[in-house]
Amino acid sequence: MTNGYLDTIIDWIPGMKNIRIRDLPSFVRSTDPNDIMLNFVATESERSAKASAIIVNTFDELEHDVVKALSSIFPKLYTIGPLHLLLNNIPQSSPLSSIDSNLWKEEPQCLQWLDSKEPKSVVYVNFGSITVMTANQLVEFAWGLANSKQPFFWIIRPYLVMGDSAILPPEFIEETKGRSLMASWCPQVSVLNHTAIGGFLTHNGWNSTIESISSGVPMISWPFFAEQQTNCRFACTQWGISMEIDNDVKRDEVEKLVRELMEGVKSMEMREKAMEFKKKAEEAALLNGPSFVNWENLIKEVLL
Repeated sequence: MTNGYLDTIIDWIPGMKNIRIRDLPSFVRSTDPNDIMLNFVATESERSAKASAIIVNTFDELEHDVVKALSSIFPKLYTIGPLHLLLNNIPQSSPLSSIDSNLWKEEPQCLQWLDSKEPKSVVYVNFGSITVMTANQLVEFAWGLANSKQPFFWIIRPYLVMGDSAILPPEFIEETKGRSLMASWCPQVSVLNHTAIGGFLTHNGWNSTIESISSGVPMISWPFFAEQQTNCRFACTQWGISMEIDNDVKRDEVEKLVRELMEGVKSMEMREKAMEFKKKAEEAALLNGPSFVNWENLIKEVLL
């Protein structure tokens, strides 16, 4: 729609201030009452009232208003995030310490390349496990990154481009030689926590979002579908740690936002806020922290 309807503010969702229709999950915005995903979400929402527990990978300090609203509807709500930080409480000697989840094979060699870069100098680019784009959008992102003159590490996984191979112009490869690295996948948490990373160009999937928050890394958001638009809205307006790129991506906008992310005044403000959330995330997942306590309560009250 181009008539401004999607910018309509919804003021009746508890815990979600200034949410526009365009910020709701894409599955909910369908105008087709027979849409499969719309009906799936509706059915699962009804079934959730019968659940023994609702488990959420977040922490109270990040989404206090939403958690409070949900808890009034679902008393057995447990916030146990960030999950990847909670795993740090598992002793290295335990066989459970190797728990991980990836849809693609990681290429850890990228960490050695990052070791050679200055602190907070590299833009990390990853659009997640299932986001797809057109060949033209790929090229626009590529030239935006090239023209920004910033070092970058870009994950170009298989099937990133719809119905085609992810082919980058030879001129782009030549232009960015020496300040760029591309891989098909990587250990994202380790990358985000590397001292060389200064910003994250992301699709705002929830795992990527909460991992970036937990690492204190500010973002540029290019949401694709599902709840990514909602995550983007919160990151940009509620938390102040991201800037959004228009869906119809253009190289000039990419260049401008990447420069702002790495060098601008706004980046300093976003980085400061991101570091505040990083501290709160770490505190939540510590032994006897709120998320750790919720995890223990979940086991005692529901699973045993």
